[in-house]
Amino acid sequence: MSPLRPALALVPGERWAPAAARSRRSSFHEVLEMREPLIGMGAALGRGMDGPRERLAHYGAGSLSEVELLAVLLGTGTAGEDVITLAARVLKEAGGLWALARMGTAELTRVRGIGAAKAARLAAAFETGTRGLVSPGASSQPLSNSELVFLRYGRPLMASVVERFLVIAVDAKNRARAAREVARGGRVSCQVDPAEVFRLLVSESASGAIFLHNHPSGDPEPSPQDLELTERLVAGGSLLGIRILDHLIIGSGGYRSLRDLGLWPNNLVKSNASANRRD
Repeated sequence: MSPLRPALALVPGERWAPAAARSRRSSFHEVLEMREPLIGMGAALGRGMDGPRERLAHYGAGSLSEVELLAVLLGTGTAGEDVITLAARVLKEAGGLWALARMGTAELTRVRGIGAAKAARLAAAFETGTRGLVSPGASSQPLSNSELVFLRYGRPLMASVVERFLVIAVDAKNRARAAREVARGGRVSCQVDPAEVFRLLVSESASGAIFLHNHPSGDPEPSPQDLELTERLVAGGSLLGIRILDHLIIGSGGYRSLRDLGLWPNNLVKSNASANRRD
């Protein structure tokens, strides 16, 4: 039943009339009293049509600001804040949407107003957005250059607050057979075990491999330790007959390819070289 119907709306054949004991004046004031909350309800409904969810439905997600997009994901506010106010504060405290996307669920729950459910929803939304950038048919396309590698596998690393090392196993036509994270470290370093790298490549019967890792500092320039580790891995691949195609370092604004930079190793390294890499 419509909320307007019981108070004022009339249908054909009906006639609103006060009880006989009421005066014309009291009946008139009663109508005004009943109208006031209804007018307020109509105003609230009108404001709702200007809300982020309604505008998203009418005009698309591109019409929303970052605060409004986050408000839609959060769904509800808190006892002391409506959802828009909460979203604005969360973005400010996090340092923006990009920084917020880099947070894990544990970090998100430390933000006032975000519980476990909201944190899980945000983390899932950011990950879904990242995976949605990859075309369903992309896995069958050869990885013919560093840009394709970055677009398919590098973007998720941009949002990581710790260093991660990925190995992509490819076949003879440079098509990806598997992509696995083989090491994860802290904010400045990551311990990579070459044996673990080649265990994966051998198990996948890989003809070649591409490596990626991120610098949480945001600077994608390769460090001496990056070059040293690459030399060790190229040497190991040579012994096993596995082609090492490239090594990409991912930063906050893009990537660097050791192949593209002309920094690909030509000489084997000493066997006692350390594989502990630092930015």
